[in-house]
Amino acid sequence: MCIPQYALAFESHSEQLVAIDSPLAILALVIFVASYLLVIFEEKLHLPKSKPMIFSAGLLWVVAAIVGNQLGVSHETMQIAVTHNLEEFAELFLFLLVAMIYINALEERNIFEALKGYLINRGFNYQQLFWVTSGIAFVLSPVADNLTTALIMGAVVMAVGVIVRSLSLRLVSLLLWLRMRVVRFLHLETLPP
Repeated sequence: MCIPQYALAFESHSEQLVAIDSPLAILALVIFVASYLLVIFEEKLHLPKSKPMIFSAGLLWVVAAIVGNQLGVSHETMQIAVTHNLEEFAELFLFLLVAMIYINALEERNIFEALKGYLINRGFNYQQLFWVTSGIAFVLSPVADNLTTALIMGAVVMAVGVIVRSLSLRLVSLLLWLRMRVVRFLHLETLPP
């Protein structure tokens, strides 16, 4: 509905903080960029990706707490923000943990090897393999979550893929399909009830 009086019903009532002019905002940006540079050069530095990311996340929360204190944000509001973000992180972490366990269980039971043998013995060319793997993703997507489907199909494509060019084409199509699903999910999630 494009009537302005109805648009007011969907306005956010959360506190909006503007701290761009704070020197701590620039410090937060420097921390963010530095941590990503450490991740990019992890091979040369022999440093696991998790160490700079966890350290920089902690530093960014300290900077956020200092900025919040300077702007007069209450302790309760900061506690709610930290708790909310920690809950979202825990949900994502546990979901990825279960999805990876699921993939490892399928791999342990040689499901991907059996699928690879079946698809190769059928004599499919690369175009047919592309359509078969896309069809499997289509059938699997209503049952499994988007990320789980992408992980499973990535494992299937890597098990079946023999030529790098064909493998990269299938992975690109899988990533495009996943992006479409995520965009559709986010769009539906942001629509008002």
